[in-house]
Amino acid sequence: MIFRSPFPDVEIPEVPLTEFVFGDVGEHAERPALIDGVSGRVLTYAQLASAVRAAAAGLARRGFEKGDVLALFSPNLPEYVVAFHAVATLGGVVTPANPMYTAEELAKQLSDSGAKWLVTVPPLLERAREASEGKGLREFFVFGEAEGATPFAALLEGGADELPEVEINTAEDLVVLPYSSGTTGVCKGVMLTHRNLVANLAQIRGTGHDWRDETLVCVLPLFHIYGLSVIMNHGLRCGSTLVTLPRFDFEQLLRVMQDYRVSLAHIVPPIVLALSKSPLVDAYDLSALRTVFSGAAPLGAEQSRECSERLGCTIIQGYGMTEASPVTHLTTWERNRPGSVGLCVPNMECKLVSVETGVEVGMGERGEIHVRGPQVMKGYLGRPEATAQTVDADGWLHTGDVAYADEEGFFYIVDRAKELIKYKAFQVAPAELEALLLTHRSVADAAVIPSPDEEAGEVPKAFVVVKEGHGLTEAEVLSFVAAHVAPYKKVRRVEFVPQIPKSPSGKILRRLLVERERERGAHEPLA
Repeated sequence: MIFRSPFPDVEIPEVPLTEFVFGDVGEHAERPALIDGVSGRVLTYAQLASAVRAAAAGLARRGFEKGDVLALFSPNLPEYVVAFHAVATLGGVVTPANPMYTAEELAKQLSDSGAKWLVTVPPLLERAREASEGKGLREFFVFGEAEGATPFAALLEGGADELPEVEINTAEDLVVLPYSSGTTGVCKGVMLTHRNLVANLAQIRGTGHDWRDETLVCVLPLFHIYGLSVIMNHGLRCGSTLVTLPRFDFEQLLRVMQDYRVSLAHIVPPIVLALSKSPLVDAYDLSALRTVFSGAAPLGAEQSRECSERLGCTIIQGYGMTEASPVTHLTTWERNRPGSVGLCVPNMECKLVSVETGVEVGMGERGEIHVRGPQVMKGYLGRPEATAQTVDADGWLHTGDVAYADEEGFFYIVDRAKELIKYKAFQVAPAELEALLLTHRSVADAAVIPSPDEEAGEVPKAFVVVKEGHGLTEAEVLSFVAAHVAPYKKVRRVEFVPQIPKSPSGKILRRLLVERERERGAHEPLA
């Protein structure tokens, strides 16, 4: 059974991303586009569009050409938006990197993406330099000032008179290269074209999500496709005002939502939980908040109701993945079901496929979500086999998430066929942590699975086999992993076992470990 959107199909313009996002700037030129929630700095739409063009011209003067890759290694700032769209204007590719990455993790992304330029902030410059050793980067830029790096502001000094005209093939030319673990394995570069992102923005608006009079808070990281595409690009396309925050601090978030009269807050389930239960909320005036948009992980019906009742606002959910630019399903103000991730967006097909049999299932039956549409990625950079495993020969993107659909076409996520761990909505690949654990001199074998956690949703739990004659403690395992990965990837629980269950071919049977973990509870010892 093929599921389709109840919303009519939308026109997808064949225009580059930046032209599409800023197409209506003249209608709201003097409206604040970006506000730095920390300093209060404001960029109007006219100023933002001018800065983008000037920065693009500045990059071109320094030799940046169509197809060049620039790494953005920075927390959320108004200048992040300027840098992204300056690169897009020139037909370049942005590879956004998590500012929590270690030098080792960043180095892998720089190598794989082929980045030749990098933009960061002064506190991260040293880590960026360490990561870029031997990578042939042409120039470092910083938002602000730091010794040995070009101030990003210098790019704007020459104006936009020398901005070259660049011909962009919207269906083929990449605009952003985010990194995702997909349904399993290590991080891979997701090749998203101008048309992929433009199509998804048109699809989102086609469901009725028009935020032209809204003030948004942008606390979710812009390196994540949710922040980059849904909040940043769709918000700007609609003419919203975006208030940026460089990191998540709950009390700071509440203060900004109060002071700037935020009407639409894009957050993730752990923040919804905090808004529902934290006594801090009572100290702030959130009366302007009309809508909470939750994404990146499923939000339960009860959590949704609790937050809605406490704040007096509507809770909207969305679903998607990086490989789909990212949105495939949305609820709206008029069409909403607590606990549902929503209806199919326009111009897209969806089906549910039984994990056990591989056969399509119908309404009310559980199956893995497969989607097909213009927002589906071009593929994984340099990984044709991984691409073929994720997008089949008929163009269906296999999401790895298990769901069912009700009689009105609302989808409900119930499980995950894929092996990724969702820690506070961040993807953590078990294979990456397992490979790291096996480098420890005392570890003979290891497996990592998601362990249920009320606050984080899931945390990485390691099952470790210790080499004969070696001693190893839980604290040693935790500190070893923490020294090599970003904080959200850290192993939080450890269990020592005599062996790891594997198939005859040697594949770790994580599903068996997950089932046993669920049956006995997260903290009971394995029998």
